[in-house]
Amino acid sequence: VQLVESGGGSVQPGGSLRLSCAASGDNLDYYAIAWFRQAPGKEREGVSCINSHDGSIRYADSVKGRFTISKDSAKNTVHLTMDNLKPEDTAVYYCAADSAAKIITALTGLQDGYYEYWGQGTQVTVSS
Repeated sequence: VQLVESGGGSVQPGGSLRLSCAASGDNLDYYAIAWFRQAPGKEREGVSCINSHDGSIRYADSVKGRFTISKDSAKNTVHLTMDNLKPEDTAVYYCAADSAAKIITALTGLQDGYYEYWGQGTQVTVSS
């Protein structure tokens, strides 16, 4: 499966963005899909995931209540809606995917080592 992210940009604190991860080559209904981010000088961290196996969803504590992950099966796309953005959300955001059967949402859903397929990333900058 090939993944392409879009929707990044620059916003002021408190603003919103919606990232999209469009897939080709296979049906995302067979995959777990996650969003990761990496800020300059920091390690990559898991932000959110959705598992098509059982519909389970998980968020990192840092984004809970502000970010929403969703899947549009008709468009074979996963979205990450980000509200009330903060400067600390500034990072390159990546989507990743792997077989839904391989990912246990509560245990490995936000661990990047469990995902084989990655997009190229999209920059999100939150600044006044």
